[in-house]
Amino acid sequence: MQTTKLSNQSILPLTCSRSGSCCFGKAVMLNPYELLCFSIEKKISVRKFRDSYTNFGGIQLLFNGKKDKKGQKACSQYVDGFGCSVHKGRPLACRLYPLGRKIQFNEAHYIYEGDTFPCLTDCAEVLELPKLSVGEYLKGQEAKLFEKAQDEYLMVMQNIADIAFELLLDSGLSKSGDTKTLAAWREIGNELPEIVSERIGKEWIDILMIPDITDNHENPIAFAQKHNDLLLLKAQEKFGDLKTLQQLHEACVIIMSVALHLARGLGANPKEIAEHFIGIAKKHGAKE
Repeated sequence: MQTTKLSNQSILPLTCSRSGSCCFGKAVMLNPYELLCFSIEKKISVRKFRDSYTNFGGIQLLFNGKKDKKGQKACSQYVDGFGCSVHKGRPLACRLYPLGRKIQFNEAHYIYEGDTFPCLTDCAEVLELPKLSVGEYLKGQEAKLFEKAQDEYLMVMQNIADIAFELLLDSGLSKSGDTKTLAAWREIGNELPEIVSERIGKEWIDILMIPDITDNHENPIAFAQKHNDLLLLKAQEKFGDLKTLQQLHEACVIIMSVALHLARGLGANPKEIAEHFIGIAKKHGAKE
């Protein structure tokens, strides 16, 4: 789809009319820090929020509320006549909307889909409201902390994938002539999220999406780094003493599944990420 690239100085009709139309029929992806923020605002445990209000182990917000005129269901956190019930804990996707954010060459760019400003379809009244620069809008949405969390979790995702590379390339698995592992990585990249979450299993899903971290909720970088350490420790416990090539293959598949599932929760395309990782592995001698 065509996108329009923006700068922080771009002026747009970004003052919200609060019609609530953007709370219907969306796919809002979540990272573990955002699950924590939701749960704090909801005043329930992260596990309870995850189990009650998300899909696929926690990577997507559940939209199961009242339907609008188009037949689209409302977000599970939307209250008719009031709006978002957990507005202070809302995730980055909601803070940015109708804008998107892309990371390219370690630099963030803001965009919106298409060549016409998205809100005009359902909220044409925004044209009568004050316009804002992208920078002013982001500041008002208090997006900075959530952007930091998103960027840090991209690094966590890469660190998880690096474990899969080590299991494949440094263990003797690749040199054995294995061709099953890269084929499985490609399969994971093409699988539906419900299939990937089942493949991963409850134990890994829980440590991926609801880690046992009780502090650092006001510091997303520290939270994500502590989470990263827990994931690496878990991988060491599970995969530190593998004996057979089949065990190494199965470990490679599971840990890459974890990385790609997190990637989806970060708004990345798991198929593209999987192909990228396969290409890197091939350059280092892996076979398909």
